[in-house]
Amino acid sequence: MKILENVSLAELTTFKIGGPARYFCAITNVEELKEALDFAKSPAHSLPIFILGGGSNILVSDKGFAGLVIKMEIRGTDVAGGKKEFAKKNGGEKADKKNEDETSQFVEITAGAGEIWDDLVAFTVRRGLGGLENLSLIPGTVGAAPVQNIGAYGAEVKDTISAVEVFNIETGEVRNMKNAECRFSYRDSIFKKPEGKKYIITRVTFRLSKKLALKTDYKDVANYLKTQQISLGELDLKKVREIVIAIRRAKLPDVSKSSQNKIGTAGSFFKNPIVSGAKYQELKKLYPDMPHFLPNPSRSQNGQEKVKIPAAWLLDKLCGFKGYRDESVGVYENQALVLVNFGGASAANVMTLAKKMADDVFEKTGIKLEREVRVVR
Repeated sequence: MKILENVSLAELTTFKIGGPARYFCAITNVEELKEALDFAKSPAHSLPIFILGGGSNILVSDKGFAGLVIKMEIRGTDVAGGKKEFAKKNGGEKADKKNEDETSQFVEITAGAGEIWDDLVAFTVRRGLGGLENLSLIPGTVGAAPVQNIGAYGAEVKDTISAVEVFNIETGEVRNMKNAECRFSYRDSIFKKPEGKKYIITRVTFRLSKKLALKTDYKDVANYLKTQQISLGELDLKKVREIVIAIRRAKLPDVSKSSQNKIGTAGSFFKNPIVSGAKYQELKKLYPDMPHFLPNPSRSQNGQEKVKIPAAWLLDKLCGFKGYRDESVGVYENQALVLVNFGGASAANVMTLAKKMADDVFEKTGIKLEREVRVVR
């Protein structure tokens, strides 16, 4: 492992924005992680740390990060004890069933935090294991998935996670956190809270289904099936993955490394706001076409109904931001939630536009939009 100095972070993020890391290293195992942390905590340095995965859900400040950025590159998978590194395989060969700790309905797969998320999804689909297919083509790494509790098209990763292996930077111990300990909620987890900052995710274990139980009732998926005249009987995991990829590519810029797209983005910049039922009814009188859906769980502790409102609708239909551009920064033409760097934009440019958008929504609705993208300073 090498500690580098003044490494530009712009090229390591999908936004293609950001100043340098004062120090930078890439780690491939827990021992290297310990070595990196010892460097950061030494009296000679006493540095803050930031764990970097695929750089797909962050906006790095123009000044960069005045500490140690640790690029997570712990790789490999363990298919219920079979220890098969899918990144080195060409496609879903069967593991020895004698080595698989599985039931008649489920198989557990553990993946390193540095694995590319969509590679894992593709691997599970090839093996006929369900649960991740609706999360296809989401950029980033496996280790970032629990932090954000990534979700799309009616699925959330929390519903498949069995355990998260973490390194405790305070004690130096490695242990597995069960699903309930992770305190998952909408785009949130313990890892985003102050008490979870001591944990660095090193591996994630998923409990995937061997039975076909497809999620196709999400509006975008259902509309695609209708317009393409695809019947439910034609669907399998592979087909659902293909459909999700087609929908995402039609709505979002391709930020994969193989893409020739020069646009920088971090995907959806804002969360969908969750409001009380009473607040929604108040807004419905002003804006009769305002859509909504119920979050899960749909009721608060006092029994009051909660309603989730699509932020994209607010930003597009109510505020007209879809396709908006201000020189080098703007909003993607096909999705009002996606802020983009057209080339040469700064983090300050992005934050100025984000504030303008959030202020407009608040002025019209009284709703305060929350960022989904993490700002790294």
